[in-house]
Amino acid sequence: MKIPGPQSIALGARLRAREERNVTFLAEDFPIFWSSARGAIVTDVDGNEYVDCTAAFGVAGLGHGNPHVARAVAAQAERLMHGMGDVHPTEIRVRLLDRLAAILPNDLAKTFLATSGSEAIEAALKTAMLLTGKSRFAAYRGGYHGLSFGALAVAGIERFRTPFAGLLRHEPILLEYPRASENAAEAAARARELLTRNADVAALVVEPIQGRGGCIVPPPGYLHHIRDICNERNIVLIADEIFTGFARTGTWFAVEHERIVPDIICIGKAMGSGVPISAAVGRAAIMDAWPLSTGEALHTSTFLGNPLGCAAALATIDEMERLALPARASRLGGRLQARLEALRAYPNVRDVRGRGMLWGVELRDGAVTFTAIKNALARGVILAQSGADGNVIVLSPPLVIEEQPLERAIDVLESAIGATT
Repeated sequence: MKIPGPQSIALGARLRAREERNVTFLAEDFPIFWSSARGAIVTDVDGNEYVDCTAAFGVAGLGHGNPHVARAVAAQAERLMHGMGDVHPTEIRVRLLDRLAAILPNDLAKTFLATSGSEAIEAALKTAMLLTGKSRFAAYRGGYHGLSFGALAVAGIERFRTPFAGLLRHEPILLEYPRASENAAEAAARARELLTRNADVAALVVEPIQGRGGCIVPPPGYLHHIRDICNERNIVLIADEIFTGFARTGTWFAVEHERIVPDIICIGKAMGSGVPISAAVGRAAIMDAWPLSTGEALHTSTFLGNPLGCAAALATIDEMERLALPARASRLGGRLQARLEALRAYPNVRDVRGRGMLWGVELRDGAVTFTAIKNALARGVILAQSGADGNVIVLSPPLVIEEQPLERAIDVLESAIGATT
């Protein structure tokens, strides 16, 4: 059957008629419409099966439809589906906060729960402003932290920020994100110089590995230097681990590779295995910049600590521990690296980089990259396009993917890239 099949094409026409047009890219040969998924296998509405090498934007770290998580969410839905946020909390919310403190790096012990990554980022930025009394932020070119107005305050990809610049008071101070081949001390010196020229910086937001920016890994030691600079200049260091967190890079959180502890860590995506939940978790001395509640929280939401999200997160952590997924991601990542490094032999491949189960293959340009992704889709493999110029294929498969479908997916990727030469 041709991909996309007739039912996907028909649904595309209906979606085009009803959905705001800047949401979903629709063409004759893209996308497919998902119907169901289990583990690393997705089935579309036409009955075609695909190996998912995206984990649906990194959300399905445990794979799609993990039975333990599904049962926990179903049981919670029968018992209590919704609480009253900051007014009448739930017992399960307290259990989740305790559990997060147990798996996060030392000192990260006070949490604000939210439903999306951008909400977690906004909570972290507000915290930094309250603590420091300053109102500007620093971030990195190529950085992606969400698309709400608060998150756009640290947007490092210009096309997302530019249409709304009129409502954003300050442009972020954008640092260059160094590649692994660069000298860490020299790159940090450039960051220090720029931050020294701007005394009003409340926080620096950094991804330990840039995800949407093209899976860029910084040089060893760079994050240590950045930690020192933030200490020197009274800048709150915010680590955006919304993509890299929860075993993706071979440790529970990517900052553990460099043994640094940020002031605030933002987490999400794989945290709920598909149920929306996120968090900003910080050192007590940082998070206590917020005043005690007197009955009306300064920053809250209707779905704060939603019981379904809490149940999903607790079950996710249970399963990741039971399956020892950080170690598995590290082991499978080594095999994935060996296969992907061989792709450098193709003329259109410019670079291969990553860690654990998060890898990027940089191609000549965005058009070639999208062609390769569509070629792979037609052969049953789902891949994601990334990079500031759209010229990177990012692989972030479920951490539970079996070795045989993973090997087949890399075979398809190689063939798809070869067909673009």
